[in-house]
Amino acid sequence: MKKEKQTVANIKEIVKQENIRFLRLMFTDILGTIKNVEVPISQLDKVLDNKMMFDGSSIEGFVRIEESDMYLFPDLDTWLIFPWESEYGKVARLICDIHNPDGTPFAGDPRGNLKRALEAMKEFGFTSFNLGPEPEFFLFKLTEQGNITTDLNDQGGYFDFAPTDLGENCRRDIVLELESLGFEVEASHHEVAPGQHEIDFKYADVLEACDNIQTFKLVVKTIARKHGLHATFMPKPLYGINGSGMHCNMSLFKDNENVFFDADGEMQLSETAYQFLAGLLNHARAFTAICNPTVNSYKRLIPGYEAPVYVAWSGRNRSPLIRVPESRGLSTRLELRSVDPSANPYLAMAVLLQAGLDGISNKLVPTPAVNSNIYTMNEEERAEAQISDLPSTLHNALKELKNDRVVIEALGSHIYNNFVESKRLEWDSYKQSVSTWEREQYLELY
Repeated sequence: MKKEKQTVANIKEIVKQENIRFLRLMFTDILGTIKNVEVPISQLDKVLDNKMMFDGSSIEGFVRIEESDMYLFPDLDTWLIFPWESEYGKVARLICDIHNPDGTPFAGDPRGNLKRALEAMKEFGFTSFNLGPEPEFFLFKLTEQGNITTDLNDQGGYFDFAPTDLGENCRRDIVLELESLGFEVEASHHEVAPGQHEIDFKYADVLEACDNIQTFKLVVKTIARKHGLHATFMPKPLYGINGSGMHCNMSLFKDNENVFFDADGEMQLSETAYQFLAGLLNHARAFTAICNPTVNSYKRLIPGYEAPVYVAWSGRNRSPLIRVPESRGLSTRLELRSVDPSANPYLAMAVLLQAGLDGISNKLVPTPAVNSNIYTMNEEERAEAQISDLPSTLHNALKELKNDRVVIEALGSHIYNNFVESKRLEWDSYKQSVSTWEREQYLELY
């Protein structure tokens, strides 16, 4: 997303020129949900002076009611005017970091936590961590009353086009809106499953890329509704077809040099790239709880639907957890294929960065590449190739997380404790529910 450096003076001038009437102060809670405080533009000076407060006790995983006052510190470079206008006039937004009443960064702010991970990265001598995300989503029909259905808007498949792909006009409008906001959209197409779509936008520094993911979700949902459709980033909304992933293409830079590239290295990858890769593999079972954070996430991570199930890596092979795309030079990168779009992007990237840095710090060596189809291997063959399984449920993923010091420290104690508590409640609720499948299987039989 193309961004210009903004100043207080610039923003005030734009407000006058564009006749902005309202300002959305956006931030993200621990579960990845976008939150916002909307204020009239008369409060602009207060916002830009970092004096806007809100009640943190009402936000998932933030603070208790007796310590509720929090401050919103806007990142001026996230200034954006929404292309859709309301009857009340134009609306702009700023993405904010959360601070305590004494002005210090709040430990429970996911965006602030990612900034903390980036400071740790700089201690290694690296200057930026780039992310190119590939978020997928489904489009479902809405009723005339605006209620969500599970009726798909098409029966298209991978790279299909109209008239099979009835979501094409919606997807095209989403792309136009994204481009009007400064996104550099590289591709948009129908995905494998009916009703499933993917829009890829250019990589960016990880903090900006995570901001872009949150903005992307907001735009997709807004434009879909204008077409009488509901866009969902739920990982596995329907039985029997592929779920939605958010492959993450990652690279480390030192100034303008991609440190993952080495023209003389094996596969033209540097020692740093292999160590970062080894760190990802070593902590994969633990960071799965963060990158696949819902009960539903594990309905996607099963064999037969293209999602990775096993901890392994390869060059061209798409069945392992991590793939190394063929591009080299500045485009050299590692593609982690397990992440799904229900993940909080700020938390996911913080733990992935720290996992990779742990590999560099300890000079870890990755297991050998796996170039055959892992899905066709039996258990003995996988064990011989040093391939382990990803956790099969949220419950198992949380157990793995509990035992990984590096991933816990990447989250910080506040986020870790609140995340785990929330997810244990989610798992307990799921355990107590009785599904349609169970009634169909057992009600008559027993």
